[in-house]
Amino acid sequence: MKTIFARIKWLYAVIIIFTGMTIMIVTFYLLPKPYAVKLSSWFIRLFIFSPIKVKGECDEGTQMFLINHQSDIDIGVMETITSHDLAWVAKQELFHVPFFGLVLRLPNDIAVERESKTALIKMMKDCKDRLDENRVITIFPEGTRSESGTMKPFKAGAKMVADKYALRVQPIVFIATASYFSNKQMNFSPGTVTAIFLESFVADKSDPDWLTNTQLKMQKVYDDEFANHPRNR
Repeated sequence: MKTIFARIKWLYAVIIIFTGMTIMIVTFYLLPKPYAVKLSSWFIRLFIFSPIKVKGECDEGTQMFLINHQSDIDIGVMETITSHDLAWVAKQELFHVPFFGLVLRLPNDIAVERESKTALIKMMKDCKDRLDENRVITIFPEGTRSESGTMKPFKAGAKMVADKYALRVQPIVFIATASYFSNKQMNFSPGTVTAIFLESFVADKSDPDWLTNTQLKMQKVYDDEFANHPRNR
């Protein structure tokens, strides 16, 4: 019975997320950018009962956000804690997924195809185009979700873009979002999500290790925060 109730809770959250995405699609051409995206994200956040505790401050001059990735709610959380028009970088194949792909294509997010030099050049150009539109490039540098709490090695693409355009980068650490919603575990357990804005910096291509050092810093912040996190008690 406990397992059935847990699955019903998870299904409720999935329905809310799909409803939110539908709201974005329906209102996209009715509202100024990026309000359709923000509206759908707030709908999801409110109806899956996710208050957010924000630590640190969003740098209004940020041109690239780097975020660790654990859960499908991460995008919605990020959209509601900043007023910036975000340009998400996602795998090419996601743009072709029925329904969900439209959520990426409508706001003109950025597709990246792994292991393709031609696609990488196109991604760099697409990033420049979005920057010229005053959007903030937003990347999960791990390239995929990791629910273990240990961040996967950061992909080099984020560094290449930031170095080329000397971007102001701000790392953000989400704490244990997979414990609130996980498609893999079919789990939904609402609670207060913690998001931590770290200090921003300007990418320096003369420093070959800044991305690795940023990952180490983000991991330490995660570990320190998680040690006192309610879901870890």
